[in-house]
Amino acid sequence: MFELGLPIALWLLPAPLLMLLLPAYKERRAGVRAPFFRQIANVLGVQPQPGAVVARRNWFQLLVAPVVWILLVLAVARPAWVEDPIERQQAARDLMLAIDLSGSMAERDFFTADDERTDRLTAVKSVLDGFIERRQGDRIGMIVFGNAAYIQAPFTLDHDLVRMLLDETEVAMAGPQTMLGDAVGLAIKHFDAAETDDRVLVLLTDGNDTGSRVTPRKAAELAADHDIKIYTIGVGDPESAGEAPLDIDTLTSMSTVTGGQFFAAANRDELEAVYSEIDRLQPQQLDVLSYRPRRQLFHFPLGAAAVLTLLYQLLMLLRGAATRGTANA
Repeated sequence: MFELGLPIALWLLPAPLLMLLLPAYKERRAGVRAPFFRQIANVLGVQPQPGAVVARRNWFQLLVAPVVWILLVLAVARPAWVEDPIERQQAARDLMLAIDLSGSMAERDFFTADDERTDRLTAVKSVLDGFIERRQGDRIGMIVFGNAAYIQAPFTLDHDLVRMLLDETEVAMAGPQTMLGDAVGLAIKHFDAAETDDRVLVLLTDGNDTGSRVTPRKAAELAADHDIKIYTIGVGDPESAGEAPLDIDTLTSMSTVTGGQFFAAANRDELEAVYSEIDRLQPQQLDVLSYRPRRQLFHFPLGAAAVLTLLYQLLMLLRGAATRGTANA
């Protein structure tokens, strides 16, 4: 559609008509009286006339001047062509996955869809891969932790990249221990640099904290202060082998203080159900940004006014040259 950026400028259109209501401009100037003025006029072959000399308007001037004025006013009004809106969907939530890679994640107490026994990390990868694929509206990041916590993937909409990095994780890759509190602290640091207000941390572990600089409970309280909701997932049988037994009370309190929820996943089916429940509790959110491109058109009337003015001046020059040529002949 066609729009004017400064439509108030159109009030200038009738301005030239005011010139018809104003009196003609007159000015008296001092002159030099020459006693031999008549002799000079005779030598030059001109006949002096009393009064001022007013150039006569021609028909082309009367036609061009209003058109040029209208074009100039239209250019000042900033015409533009507004195109159809372009919509872009933007992630409304940042979701961080924190995955325990301690030695106990090698415990083979899970079963695949074909009832084959597998280790905990392999089962987590299989289920988490589908969870990531379903979260199309979220920016997803990934933290892995063992002896320390590390960023495996920063927040991104490239979910294929996150899935690839998830597939490359291995048990004890970050060390055999479980620094649970440090993982939450690292997540808080990266959420602080995020652009969205909806922040969710999914924390997956099969053990107890083994010496973080900040205790898991204190880290969860800090996360709550930063408006981060934590969903904790306890993986595997708490009675199975591991560096330390699964501390369900701590995981429950971590999720409760942030407004999240604790889930226990003792097998693959329960793990699938956990992620389905998180999908239900945290549905996808998208911010739709709309932008309508504008193509400025003021240069067209401005250019047309300049061309008409140049044509008029050129025509007057040619007309004057022709008149002088005729007079000389």
